[in-house]
Amino acid sequence: MTEWQRIVMDAARRLRRNGLAGGAAALLILAVAPPTAGAHGFSGPLAWGLLLAFCLLPLALSVHLLFDAALFRLAASYDGEAAGLSAIDDGLARMGLRARGSVSATLPERLRGCRRLLWLQRIALAIAAMLYLVLLLDGMEGGGA
Repeated sequence: MTEWQRIVMDAARRLRRNGLAGGAAALLILAVAPPTAGAHGFSGPLAWGLLLAFCLLPLALSVHLLFDAALFRLAASYDGEAAGLSAIDDGLARMGLRARGSVSATLPERLRGCRRLLWLQRIALAIAAMLYLVLLLDGMEGGGA
């Protein structure tokens, strides 16, 4: 295994792990929030709508991260960096997700894009957790009314 393949496989492993963990965390918040936080209090409809939105966003980003992990695994199956990145571009063009003949991004640019997606997922999960806490506190205070 070459150094390039090792880097790409490590990136694919991290993306897959983070995609699964982020999706599981969002699903956990969605599953636990209704029975524990209740639907009473001042923050009802708005906070529940925001919680749903900020849990669906990490789920969508998880799918994107898992897709990127699969693309990186495809690239790692090639011996050279140019051939691997070309295979990614070809696969994306065949699926209609990228125009043929467009400028190919380098590996560091692709990894930066994946890192950006990871941060978006983490921020959305943090906001969802804070919204859940608001609903939980509001449900404890306003649950008897």
